[in-house]
Amino acid sequence: MIRLFRTSAALLLALAATSVIHAEENFAACPQFFAHGKPPVVAARPGNRALCYDAFAILHSGESKTPVFVAERLNAGAMSDAHQKRSNKFFADARLPSAERATLEDYAGSGYDRGHMAPAGDMRSAQSMAQSFSLANMVPQAPEHNRGVWAKTVEEATRKYAGRASGDVFVITGPFFVPSIAQSQSIGPGRVHVPKYLYKLVYDQKKNRAWAYWQENDNATRGSAPISYAELMKRTGIQFLPGVTPE
Repeated sequence: MIRLFRTSAALLLALAATSVIHAEENFAACPQFFAHGKPPVVAARPGNRALCYDAFAILHSGESKTPVFVAERLNAGAMSDAHQKRSNKFFADARLPSAERATLEDYAGSGYDRGHMAPAGDMRSAQSMAQSFSLANMVPQAPEHNRGVWAKTVEEATRKYAGRASGDVFVITGPFFVPSIAQSQSIGPGRVHVPKYLYKLVYDQKKNRAWAYWQENDNATRGSAPISYAELMKRTGIQFLPGVTPE
């Protein structure tokens, strides 16, 4: 049985505008979030589902109950509009099967933040802001990491770069589990898995330049130098930019 949850009229509109595509490789409804319209190449796993939102796209894992990755397209125009009032209305995404989605109860008392993969600070409309609080867009994140070094040296740095860029900047964010999803820590009655690391890939299409942030999901984490695109692919096994060889 699908659990009912209370939501605002604005949130209902946000949900209605969101489409779900059940083939993980098929983001046909939102190719604009990927460089040259090509989504990452990811090994097929049961329960992976593609979801399109107004300002981002998610490949969601029913196994971890978190994203596999979240993709955005940023640019100077988008960043100039990204000053929406934060909604803070987190919600379980009813478009996912109940056995595959995180709930508010999973995070309650866990000691972890509901960490955005597509940040609320990137949203340029009230509707996209509301959509960004879907738990499908969250991972359990160490609170000091979420509110500190990740917010300041990764998310804010990416927004500043996109705001100065002369073209589109494609951003892909996601979790990495060690040693595997099944063997990682989990929280809540629904067993939402906790990633060991978080990454954010930044690709400036006009300059054909890419780099990635890679940080441990821990309160003690401090800033670190970005890694190369090739190194990110090696660590994750994901081809994030098929057909592209960044400089």
